[in-house]
Amino acid sequence: MTDHYNFDAIIDRSQTNALAKDGYVGYLFPPDAPAIQLSHPEEDLISLWVADMAFASAPAAHDAIQARLRHPILGYTALFGDDYYNAFSGWTRKQYDWSFDQAALQLSLGVIPALFDLVDVICAPDEKIVTLTPAYGYFKHAVDYNQRVLLKSPLVQRDGVFTVDLDDLRAKVSDPAVKLFFLCHPHNPTGRLWTETELRGMAEICFENDVIIVSDEIHCDLVRTGKQHIPLASLYPDSLQIVTCMAPSKTFNLAGLMIANIIISCPEMRAKWKDRTEPFVNPISLAAAQGVYTNGAQWLDALKHYLDQNLTALKVALAEQLPKSKFDIPDATYLAWIDLSAYFPINTNLTRLFLEQAGVIVEGGEMFVADGDGWIRINVACPRSVLLAGVERIAAVVLQQQALSG
Repeated sequence: MTDHYNFDAIIDRSQTNALAKDGYVGYLFPPDAPAIQLSHPEEDLISLWVADMAFASAPAAHDAIQARLRHPILGYTALFGDDYYNAFSGWTRKQYDWSFDQAALQLSLGVIPALFDLVDVICAPDEKIVTLTPAYGYFKHAVDYNQRVLLKSPLVQRDGVFTVDLDDLRAKVSDPAVKLFFLCHPHNPTGRLWTETELRGMAEICFENDVIIVSDEIHCDLVRTGKQHIPLASLYPDSLQIVTCMAPSKTFNLAGLMIANIIISCPEMRAKWKDRTEPFVNPISLAAAQGVYTNGAQWLDALKHYLDQNLTALKVALAEQLPKSKFDIPDATYLAWIDLSAYFPINTNLTRLFLEQAGVIVEGGEMFVADGDGWIRINVACPRSVLLAGVERIAAVVLQQQALSG
């Protein structure tokens, strides 16, 4: 299935201003943090952290960009006409049997900027937001930036599977000050793909309490073989209380193009969004997004097959080299959430430890909103040789630490 695409190729990202290679210190550590003391040369670091891929972006994007560049004018661009809507809604119909009104489709510079804007659009200064934890850090950043309050509803593990504590969620959402629920679906960092029963359980709690749901579905296309993503809004086609965020960025490795699809069905909310945001979009980004939604399916199928194999290889390597670790292949995403708590005392900064001692850039649980102590998140969207080399280095450091402490 991957014969036409070389996901094993190692691509040098030097001189491209890539965050994955050159921006890790500023992203992962506060300005006043102690200086990093690397045990490996900078050029020898293995990057397994930020959620973009080490693979060449989807060819359909490159083809569409080159076609757009044949037109010599790159002027102000916004979403006019039907072509982009037809491409994206055609994608959602084929992938999820879900469509939406054209007027609902808005564009943003990304899902993260949209989260920042939506907090201000939906919540007054004295109102609150709820999310499930552990949570992607930018949910909290968006709340903090807008000077609102974030309430956390911890996920619980049952037989090794992360599940929603609906009783706790109901208790949090029933606070009259809560007006917004940030749902991450599929969930980052655990990789859970919420079932229809779980989605309906969460949605009904929110509807009963007049709470808006912003469903961040940026990883929706990256599911394991045999799994199926269900857009929350597809379960409630007449609801005006759901905002859906999707993007080509994770799916087709286009994060740097800064474009996302924000589906806002409520006309009043959409009017507030338009008052707060600008309608302009990069013409190259728009062309690339339309290109992948039209012609990117074959590449995506090959990518998902390779990611399935990477995750299986990771599980085998962890079982062999770190038998006390706990890892289950996620339903979706290309992110592995790995429990190393059996090897470390509480509050160990695993981001710093593995960077300094293993020369591997990962995100430790301290990078996420609550409930991540002792865990690391690894990006497996890289050549398998790189992934396994990183695991080998991590395992060596873990076992060395265990020997020193024993």
